[in-house]
Amino acid sequence: MRRRSESRWAFLLAALAAFVLVIAGCGDEVGGTGSGGSIPADALKGKSITVGSKDSTEQKVLGQITIQVLKAAGAKVKDQTGLVGSVAARNALTSGDIDMYWEYTGGAWLNYLKETKPIPDARKQYQAVADRDLKENKIRWLDPAPSNNTYGFAVKSQSYEKLGVKKLSDFGVLVAQRPGQASVCVSESFSTRKDGLPGVEKTYGFKFKKVVKIDEGMIYSETNKGTGLGGSCNFGEVFITDGRLSANNLRVIEDDKAFFPKYNPALNVREEVFKANPQLQQLFSPIAAKLDNKELQDLNAQVDVEGLPDDIVVQEWLKDEGFIG
Repeated sequence: MRRRSESRWAFLLAALAAFVLVIAGCGDEVGGTGSGGSIPADALKGKSITVGSKDSTEQKVLGQITIQVLKAAGAKVKDQTGLVGSVAARNALTSGDIDMYWEYTGGAWLNYLKETKPIPDARKQYQAVADRDLKENKIRWLDPAPSNNTYGFAVKSQSYEKLGVKKLSDFGVLVAQRPGQASVCVSESFSTRKDGLPGVEKTYGFKFKKVVKIDEGMIYSETNKGTGLGGSCNFGEVFITDGRLSANNLRVIEDDKAFFPKYNPALNVREEVFKANPQLQQLFSPIAAKLDNKELQDLNAQVDVEGLPDDIVVQEWLKDEGFIG
């Protein structure tokens, strides 16, 4: 799937045996080519930091990036990744149960800061959410990644023409005339979010009659099984840069009213923790700068499509990009 694919399984066998030793002694520096420069391996020596994430593949990948970089910088890390849902992760951060996790700009703006309209410009959206969250909740947003992994709806390619839903506005006709065929699979979190199902239905003026709530990781394969008739889900909630879209022969439906907000991920850190460790900015800025749509889509696909462990995928990427020795 990328230039390194031919050596990945050989790497996996070696890395599984040597993983602990590599992390414990990963060289003199952690750094990259971004604005942050390089960080000495003992930059966080003796510090104890708890890292969280939500339970999606991308969140676990981002969580592993955080864990491995912190360990390489000398920190002792407690792994609390895989928290079920956005609310659980956010509450864990604000309560102090975790010290940091990656959050998305538009989602935080609408769901945590209770705004009603996203800001179309990605940089202005980031700055607005970062300023508000720091002032009101003492949450520091480090530099954002350029990736925009926003939500969308997808349908099996073979059903794209048959069902006649090429843009989200087309759902109104299908729901009214053939409600059984407008079946949609969504995650529990998406079913309640303002920037999720309720917001889509309100913006586009229809309401799904058949909503199936399943684990987020199952949505892609279940949508691929859609028959175009009365299957469990002919449509599915997806992330538009997810590697499983092409692997499951799914086609993204146009968001013709531009409902979904910008979703640039950024590492969120409790301000108390950031003040004690300001070098976190220098440590993670060059890493965030590398995480564009292509990089995250590829990392996600290695886990979801190729079946590689997320920690090994992350370790290889960090080494190949020069962030750890």
